[in-house]
Amino acid sequence: MASEPKIEVSGLRKSFGPLHVLRDINLTVESGGVVALIGPSGSGKSTLLRCLNLLVTPDQGSIRIGQNRFSFSPGTAQPSKYKLAGFRANTGMVFQHFNLFPHLTVLGNVVEAPMTVRKMPRAEADALGMELLSKVGLPDKAKEFPSRLSGGQKQRVAIARALAMQPEVMLFDEATSALDPELVGEVLSVMRSLARDGMTMVIVTHEMAFAREVADKVIFMRDGVIVEEGPANLVIDQPQNPATRAFLAHFHRKEVG
Repeated sequence: MASEPKIEVSGLRKSFGPLHVLRDINLTVESGGVVALIGPSGSGKSTLLRCLNLLVTPDQGSIRIGQNRFSFSPGTAQPSKYKLAGFRANTGMVFQHFNLFPHLTVLGNVVEAPMTVRKMPRAEADALGMELLSKVGLPDKAKEFPSRLSGGQKQRVAIARALAMQPEVMLFDEATSALDPELVGEVLSVMRSLARDGMTMVIVTHEMAFAREVADKVIFMRDGVIVEEGPANLVIDQPQNPATRAFLAHFHRKEVG
């Protein structure tokens, strides 16, 4: 019997005032699967990712990640803070900007949440933190403060910090877009490693070569709807929808150039 998907989204809708940002979104992500969300700015990609972590509350629809399911409709009571905290602890998220605590060392940033939220003893948290810093290639920076790191190093620390909660799922919202071009590769390398290790991931990205290489499935969004989805190489190299073709033509021209 096939196992159920790790992530299941059904009928998801979200509006901000008169602006309909998500319109009836349905998607599944298999356990260990990597899904890349692509599309123009304003298409709803980041809002969808924030809904998956309940940083944004959907107006309608349902979300299930692992064993945690939430349903939304007008008049439905909001999930309790306790339920939200447990859900988010299981759903790691990495943003464009690193948001590291400047007064804590690199190791301090990584171990803060496990100690505070999971009540992990300091020695155990430090051991986990050093293991994760090794995973992202930064064990030698454990005692440094964020101000002494490059942007790529800060983003790798942010990934280690998210992993420290030992989540079932990792969400990446344009994790490389704020980085200088020469620093992008080191962050993508860490994300490749996570994919090889079987981490379930949903990635909002403009790095098409990376999406083609790492993602099992690519979803093209525009105007709050899923326009096209399928295996990464087919959607990126042989898109069927005219809107997808028009969007990707820009990236293909850059690759050729």
